[in-house]
Amino acid sequence: MIGNKIVQYKDHGVIQEMIEGRKTVLVGGCFDTLHYGHLRFLIQAKAKGEMLIVALESDEFIRRIKKKNPIHTQAQRAEILVHLDMVDMIILLPLFAEKDYFDMVQMIHPSVIAITKGDPHQTEKSNQALKVGASIVQIDFMKGYSSSYVQQYGP
Repeated sequence: MIGNKIVQYKDHGVIQEMIEGRKTVLVGGCFDTLHYGHLRFLIQAKAKGEMLIVALESDEFIRRIKKKNPIHTQAQRAEILVHLDMVDMIILLPLFAEKDYFDMVQMIHPSVIAITKGDPHQTEKSNQALKVGASIVQIDFMKGYSSSYVQQYGP
């Protein structure tokens, strides 16, 4: 059922039960204005494992870190993502401190962490992957398909 694919971060037991024994791929992001670049990224990430987990940032993260108001709420973004066939689980994140991301990676213990080439947090994500025995997969960024570009100029 689609609704069962969306879980709160605090529901560790449910998350563990859903991923048990599967090769998991973890991606993270805001996915506020879902566009073709996001779609291609998610398809390529899913191809690296059996289960694709999206760690979905909070509205407050978008306000504080991205310095803009979200176009869609976290619940709306999750509802959009849940209808994509390649997405197996969406974890709704609270506003995290840096240490919390490592705790999340330890809890999920993914096989793969997929990032876009040029990810500004590549070093941190690589360190997290190393500590849990996961591999980092870099996926090419599609020029002209960043959320900022699409919002400003259109496709």
